[in-house]
Amino acid sequence: MSPQKAGIGRITAAVVAMAAMLPYLTLKIFWLTGHPVGVSDPAFMNDPAMVGLNVMTFGMDAVALLLALAFTTRQGMRLPAWLVLPPLWVGTGLLSVVIVTVPIGVLVSGPSIFVTGGPIAPWVYMMVYGGFIGQGVGLIVAFALYARDRWPAVFSTALGYGYASPTRSFQTVVARGALPVSAVLGATRLYWAAGNPAPEQVPQDGFKGLLTLGAGIALVLLVRGRGSRAFWPPLVVGWLGTGVMFGWGLYAMILTVTGGPLGARMTGAVGLVELFGTLTGLVMAMCGAFLLAERSGAGAGRSGVGHVQPAQDALEGEDREGDRETADQGHR
Repeated sequence: MSPQKAGIGRITAAVVAMAAMLPYLTLKIFWLTGHPVGVSDPAFMNDPAMVGLNVMTFGMDAVALLLALAFTTRQGMRLPAWLVLPPLWVGTGLLSVVIVTVPIGVLVSGPSIFVTGGPIAPWVYMMVYGGFIGQGVGLIVAFALYARDRWPAVFSTALGYGYASPTRSFQTVVARGALPVSAVLGATRLYWAAGNPAPEQVPQDGFKGLLTLGAGIALVLLVRGRGSRAFWPPLVVGWLGTGVMFGWGLYAMILTVTGGPLGARMTGAVGLVELFGTLTGLVMAMCGAFLLAERSGAGAGRSGVGHVQPAQDALEGEDREGDRETADQGHR
């Protein structure tokens, strides 16, 4: 059976995301080819650390563009999960912060938030962050619709969906161990937000702090797997929270290690929080990957089609045998 055709909503969201990526990718091509558009000091872009960062961020956006394109096609439904989920996890973690905090910063401080006094012109920041918001919203919506079509059980089962878990004890240890760490990291960011004199930093620290706290609680709820509440809300919080912890922490670590023009600020307590956030977010995400793999495997064992168990049950007859083939084929 051929994969489900992408709906108009998923296609529209993906096209919006791709359109929003093009100005950023074009700007990066200019910079990498020796044309410092929007930069008053050409030597700034010739710094080896900046060249490396531009190559990295260009590559990240190019991958996002390819995934958005895949979301519009039937073939995209056949992509291996390991090829889709990790980059989307990091990307949504990075972009969700921009989507929420940049508009708040503009409302509080006005366009002056883009005036840094550095060699990069304010209009460049306006274009880049505006593009990030557009591609972030489009990519998140397209991915949500893609995931709903490909893994419907995630959106239709309860937390208490029973299944055998050979790694449940490991997951429990990780979830309980990560909870106090994420609580400390989240509380630290909220403390910074409360006492930060720079108004543009307050929303970012506050949002990251809330998602970090939420991720720790969400993972505990997911691993416990009790109750009739929907499975997907804590999964979304855990997904975004760990993505924020890992994505932004890793970015900060890269800036620190490269020691380029953007890395001088990452010192002291800030560096420690980013380091522990990176490691904790990665471990929590690995725990979540085990949980999702086993939950999907349980569905495969019961139905023969791992990701469609809840959808096919409603279509099977009372004997649950004679029409088994039809239900399976209709939801592959």
